[in-house]
Amino acid sequence: MTIITCIEDLRVLAQKRVPRMFYDYADSGSWTESTYRANASDFEKIKFRQRVAVNLENRTLQSTMVGQEVAMPVALAPTGMAGMQHADGEILAAKAAEKFGVPFTLSTMSICSIEDVAARTSKPFWFQLYVMKDREFIGRLIDRAKAAHCSALVLTLDLQVLGQRHKDLRNGLSAPPRLTLANLVNMMGKPRWCLGMLGTPRRGFGNIVGHVTAASDMTSLSSWTAQQFDLTLSWNDVEWIKRRWGGKLIIKGVMDAEDARLAVASGADALIVSNHGGRQLDGAQSSIGALPAIVDAVGGGIEVHMDGGIRSGQDVLKALALGAKGVYIGRPFLYGLGAKGEAGVTACLDIIRNELDLTMAFCGLRDVRLVDKNILLPGTYS
Repeated sequence: MTIITCIEDLRVLAQKRVPRMFYDYADSGSWTESTYRANASDFEKIKFRQRVAVNLENRTLQSTMVGQEVAMPVALAPTGMAGMQHADGEILAAKAAEKFGVPFTLSTMSICSIEDVAARTSKPFWFQLYVMKDREFIGRLIDRAKAAHCSALVLTLDLQVLGQRHKDLRNGLSAPPRLTLANLVNMMGKPRWCLGMLGTPRRGFGNIVGHVTAASDMTSLSSWTAQQFDLTLSWNDVEWIKRRWGGKLIIKGVMDAEDARLAVASGADALIVSNHGGRQLDGAQSSIGALPAIVDAVGGGIEVHMDGGIRSGQDVLKALALGAKGVYIGRPFLYGLGAKGEAGVTACLDIIRNELDLTMAFCGLRDVRLVDKNILLPGTYS
């Protein structure tokens, strides 16, 4: 029996159980992967101040993100093709998040559709939107999220062009996977995954296939998607989306102070400091490295969140100390999903919560809402 003690244990188990092309899709960055690595390694440079002889009774991690009460200031990030890490992956992750009391964000490029997740959960989740050239489809997608009672829209702005991910090209990534000899040999060694996939009808992009005339099946979807990257995307589009949506709007993909000020001007409720997990511009700054300047730039005019590189509750605490109101975990919950399904996502959240709680205590605090730079050692952060 494998004893799970940390996120790395879940990663190792997921690598054993998930076919290579889908594991690599989740656990990789673009080009040399320098930004992907920096996202995690830059957290290691930040050091805590340990305090002693402080009353540590009645500690709480409860907080809010865009006005929503959360069990801890952590949300599950939007991740494409989570339903290829484990059968019905988005449904299982959403159920785990709901039971735990943290937000789940469904990706536009999910395997399970908005309607699939809504039918199998009882509380509102968040929906992440990519802006495509087909504005009529985007409008319908927003309307579907509203009909499903999604409580926030996460608008991703850093995917006008696609960063080259070498592993995806080498593996011939597709959903469902192409049945090449190499893929068949690899999948034969993942019997749990294969049995799960055989037992579900959800193997394609549920939010798109059947909802777009030009993408009625997986063959036509590939050509349609390749033509949908919108090079003309602007802040005017953000204003249109905000009007169409009418609810809480979170802007994802902000890495520059000037863009952060534009996000404030757009009327968004929050922004996410994010470099897409190092999957877009390789050579960009790490998310945690960019966070302090963006917090300073907006001056409290908007709620600042961040994602990228978080692998522990200690990383969560460091991001909060540098001004983030909340953080998102992507790869950690995907590791849990690939390793053990819904139970693995719950294990991931338990690990993050326990590490966050204990580290906060060692730093002499009882309330996560009071975390600030005073818990960090001067000179170890920018």
